[in-house]
Amino acid sequence: MMHIEELKLLTDIKIAVVSIDEHLESRRIFEEYKANKTKRRAVERELEIIGEAVSGLLKINPLINISFARLMVD
Repeated sequence: MMHIEELKLLTDIKIAVVSIDEHLESRRIFEEYKANKTKRRAVERELEIIGEAVSGLLKINPLINISFARLMVD
């Protein structure tokens, strides 16, 4: 059974992914991303949140199966 903290961290990841899509306005145009410092910083912060949440999940349950988890955290 999953702990409540695991569910919270998974929710944090989901919200961050949705927020990244919102920041990018559902477009994946690298030139626009690169040219907009505010957008870059917002996306970078969401990626930090994802990394922190994955790190927390690994601490709670080191056996959790998340593809490329260590790469996300690092």
